[in-house]
Amino acid sequence: MPPRASKRKSAPPNSSSVTSSDGRSVSSKAKIKGLEKIDRLFNTYANSSLGMIDPEGIEALCSDLGVDYTDVRILMLAWKLKAEKQGYFTQDEWQTGLKALGVDSLSKLKKALSDLEKEVEKPSNYEDFYTYAFRYCLTGSY
Repeated sequence: MPPRASKRKSAPPNSSSVTSSDGRSVSSKAKIKGLEKIDRLFNTYANSSLGMIDPEGIEALCSDLGVDYTDVRILMLAWKLKAEKQGYFTQDEWQTGLKALGVDSLSKLKKALSDLEKEVEKPSNYEDFYTYAFRYCLTGSY
């Protein structure tokens, strides 16, 4: 006698197992698209010969965000990016930090700056930010 067919419905595919016509999973395509947007934003401000955002790029970024380059929120951004060198953001720092913030556009970054102020007010984050800021400003690198 042949085995009975199962009456249980198969589980619906999760988003990571749904594939597109090119064989990539849908969620990985979304991640790649988000990373491309982050990279385009990076390239807008990066010094191409250095391969990183330098002080001039940070000033341009601040201008586009409508904040002064001396605004403490830019230091908070550096903290969130885990920037090692004062006045410079590498592409890896930029990608990791913006992904952590859920940011892939200038408008989202502007909102994220406000959220960073609230995040730093939490006691554990304040201590971490203070330590980072002290080393970063004192030595020029973290």
